[in-house]
Amino acid sequence: MSNSLRDQLMGLGFKPAPKPERPAQARQGGKPQPRPHDGKPHDGKPRGAKPQDGKPQGAKSHAGGYADARKPGGSRHGGKPQSREDIDLAKAYAIRAQREKEERIAAEQAKQEEARKRREARAKLAELVKDKALNDPNAEIARHFPYGGKIKRVYVNDEQLKALNAGELGVLQMDGRYLLVTAQVLAQAEEIFAPAVALKVDPNATAEEDPYADPKYQVPDDLVW
Repeated sequence: MSNSLRDQLMGLGFKPAPKPERPAQARQGGKPQPRPHDGKPHDGKPRGAKPQDGKPQGAKSHAGGYADARKPGGSRHGGKPQSREDIDLAKAYAIRAQREKEERIAAEQAKQEEARKRREARAKLAELVKDKALNDPNAEIARHFPYGGKIKRVYVNDEQLKALNAGELGVLQMDGRYLLVTAQVLAQAEEIFAPAVALKVDPNATAEEDPYADPKYQVPDDLVW
């Protein structure tokens, strides 16, 4: 555009176009400005630098602070070292716990052994009294006797009642039943398994010692278990 045309346009009110601004990098001699967080923390120290006291960064203890591995007398877990008294007490507790465990095991073994012996004795007793029970299905006389802390009964006839009170017969408990057997079988059963003997009459016993020997002595049914 010639100067005459430029002058004419300016005379009409046109303004010349503004010049473009130069970049900030170009104004400062072409050197890039460092970024605020380029390799430095907020405190101005380089990352990974050791503090002035020589403690390493990032090694924190369980309590949230820095663990001092050079502290004399300290334990790995921060607690006090065990004394001789603490060690002796711990040993005493361990010995007692072991002894109690052994006692429990021994008691359980003894219980199992006793149960085994009872099973074997009952099986032998059942073999002994097989086909030897003298119970009369038509008997109507109730002969009461104490057994196991309760009042029990077995039904007998007249002859069996006399023989029972004379000690010639006896009563065995087998599987919840009360079996009338001879005195000889009763003696053999007592040697095998004494707890099974439910009634062994002493013929010389007085009425006070065996009040149930009298057939006239009746016990109500609601008092018999």
